[in-house]
Amino acid sequence: MWRRRKWLVAVIFLAAAGFAFREPAEKYFEVAKSLDIFATLFKEVNTYYVDDVDPEKLVKKGIDGMLQSLDPYTDYIPEEELESFRITTTGQYGGIGALIGVVRNKVVITHPYKNFPANKSGLRVGDELVAVDGKSVVGKTTSEISSLLKGQPKTEVEIKVRRFGSTGDLSFRIKREKISLNNVAFYGMVGTDIAYIKLDDFTPGAAREVAGAVKELTDKGAKKIVLDLRENPGGLLHEAVNIVSLFVPKGSEVVSTRGKATEWNKVYKTLNNPIDTQSPLVVLTSEGSASASEIVAGALQDYDRAVLIGQKTFGKGLVQTTRPLSYNAQLKVTTAKYYIPSGRCIQELDYAHRKEDGTVVKFADSLKREFQTKAGRKVFDGGGLDPDVPVTTPLLGTITIALMNGGYIFEYASKYCAENTAPASMRDFKFSDADYKKFEEWLRQSKFSYTTELEKQVNELLEASKTDGMYDDVNKELASLKSRIETVKMSDLARFRDQITQYLEDQIAFHYKLAEGQTEVSLQRDPEIQSAVKLLGDPASYKKILLPK
Repeated sequence: MWRRRKWLVAVIFLAAAGFAFREPAEKYFEVAKSLDIFATLFKEVNTYYVDDVDPEKLVKKGIDGMLQSLDPYTDYIPEEELESFRITTTGQYGGIGALIGVVRNKVVITHPYKNFPANKSGLRVGDELVAVDGKSVVGKTTSEISSLLKGQPKTEVEIKVRRFGSTGDLSFRIKREKISLNNVAFYGMVGTDIAYIKLDDFTPGAAREVAGAVKELTDKGAKKIVLDLRENPGGLLHEAVNIVSLFVPKGSEVVSTRGKATEWNKVYKTLNNPIDTQSPLVVLTSEGSASASEIVAGALQDYDRAVLIGQKTFGKGLVQTTRPLSYNAQLKVTTAKYYIPSGRCIQELDYAHRKEDGTVVKFADSLKREFQTKAGRKVFDGGGLDPDVPVTTPLLGTITIALMNGGYIFEYASKYCAENTAPASMRDFKFSDADYKKFEEWLRQSKFSYTTELEKQVNELLEASKTDGMYDDVNKELASLKSRIETVKMSDLARFRDQITQYLEDQIAFHYKLAEGQTEVSLQRDPEIQSAVKLLGDPASYKKILLPK
């Protein structure tokens, strides 16, 4: 044990020496001093703390605390977490090809990826995992179960599940495969001549998948394109560059990166011949569109090649690089900021200038600068990408949020699909009045309840009144208010019926036909898609947006 502890101290000193000699001379003393203090402090705690300490855990907490003071994207990845990190960045692993999650205290299949072992074997969305290879997994965490499901390709795993409508548990023997997840979740035609492509990730092959979808839909008659980047958190920078290269001339600058170390000062240009520089193009964005998504959307906006429709994007203008550490560990570290063709950086949060309490603030509007697109349109830095056509999203009712977060909509979709045959086409699927009444009855039987924000505040006031000795004075008034809130809540299922119905339809469609079904059922009522279709059907309005004001 002591040898291991001495090894950890040695690693810290070696790191100090390597880092110090790379830094400018004036920082050498501060760096060496700080690391020396850390090493001696660790030694004293390890030697004299009243209880035994775990050296690895202690150092890990120290590292995590240090990195959290920088930004949320700089992470230490120990060897045991490296495989999970690689899966996230490459979309590849050995397993059955299914996402699992906790829904109403049960671990269930939430997404059996299309054409992969779980899906081909017959596992369905909503199946509750009961046992893996003969061992019960009830009560185990998702990470524990996920480890049991993963394994070398061509090896077999036996899975037992519980399914709505089945009297007994169902067993599946599945041969694992190398899983390489698709980046394009769905593509198809919207109307007679509009291609719709939903891109969810930027793992290897993203640009190739987008190119394939564009070519296939063009062959089917598409003359206009909608690229959906909503809720796409980003990924590999070179995939973003390659996607932009599909729509702008070869040799066009897509993004440049600038960091403290000159080795990260790079300019990325399109290297390939485009496949379409003329078709009207709309990019859909949301607050969840970040990083590589913003590079694609921002570059296409800066070249006036696309109209952005939706909401302001997340505002992540930082670039991360993975650096190797000792003993197979890795450091994912922010090395640069990126700048799109107009010269703007769209980073929203200023991590370098925190408040005294450690909170991070947005760049002040007064500090935002004006830039211009290629055609001379005004655009701004420091706060994500502003859409050319804003589309506001309706506020969700508290009851809707409670139904989704509590897993009620997901679980009822599992029940519904077990009791009803899938329709021939999800585009025409509707959750009827009779269906909704059954849903309400199921909620009552499930003893569904929720607490509004106003209720929480009333309860806090009641507790505060007890402390202040004013309970008798305000109890009646607050009790009356709580009663009125309960009365309003009883009508919430009716008041938010349309909203709840849409989420039920989306989830039922996903249960039946995965992402394809979910997209099909929402195409006819999705506000951003409908806005895109309307604009693409009006060439004069489309061109006008791309002209300088």
